Amino acid sequence: MIKHLSQLVDLAKSKRKRKVAVAAAGDHHVLEAIQNACLEGIIEPILIGDSEIIKEICKELKFDLEGIKIIDEKDSYKASLIATRIIGEGEADILMKGLVSSGVLLKAVLNKEYGLRKGSILSHVALFESPYYHKLLGVSDAAMNVNPDLHEKIAIIENAVEMFHGIGNMNPKVAIVGSVETVNPKMEATMHAATISMMNYRKQITGCIIDGPLAIDGAVSLKASQLKNITSEVAGDVDLIVTPDINSGNILYKSLAFLGGATSAALIMGAKAPIVLTSRGDTERTKFLSIALAAAIC
Repeated sequence: MIKHLSQLVDLAKSKRKRKVAVAAAGDHHVLEAIQNACLEGIIEPILIGDSEIIKEICKELKFDLEGIKIIDEKDSYKASLIATRIIGEGEADILMKGLVSSGVLLKAVLNKEYGLRKGSILSHVALFESPYYHKLLGVSDAAMNVNPDLHEKIAIIENAVEMFHGIGNMNPKVAIVGSVETVNPKMEATMHAATISMMNYRKQITGCIIDGPLAIDGAVSLKASQLKNITSEVAGDVDLIVTPDINSGNILYKSLAFLGGATSAALIMGAKAPIVLTSRGDTERTKFLSIALAAAIC
């Protein structure tokens, strides 16, 4: 089981090279991340987008395009459709967002003719390495599902657990977090957490250990959980935090990244292929590690 995000590269190297279809590839940071992944020998890219812009950026980066397939398509939605079709036809393993809005890319992913939908929902899973936590920490869902109901939260957990299994953690500890540790009928999130925890206890949800509701301090701090008299296999040693909604998930994600000094990698799970869908504010390092994560799990 890996302990550092840098080990994702080694894990990806232990497998065959994965082909990455980049939709609307004319983006400097995206191409820089692709270049570094190529230099590490973990991927072979297929670049779909405005070929003139792609070549101009690669010239600035000194990115040698010899042997790399470029498909010229200036329209971002059409480029996204081409990328998804390539994956659907088995010619690539990973989809990556370039200079295209998330909504446009996901519209292509969900296209009925070429789309890549597999499970009940798509969900965002981030993996953080924090200087203040003793192992890698997952967070879901910070970007996709606005106010997930019970069934959607179960799917979010299943998508994230699939990712953890892919990196060698075959029984991740999952905390369903909120503002309190007690079940309160007036707080729907606590009812969801208790129901899902019981479903896991009764083997209706497998491949992980789930507890909740837990407050964030009890989930990540053994000392805090002991002071609160919480008896739990998960408390203080959590692998994956599942948040009540997109607001809390996004706030936690950005707090870890911008205030907590954490490094991250993130994917959209639940499709036929992992999707590297990073935001404009993410660093080249985050984009590179996200590619490595995708290559490691597929």
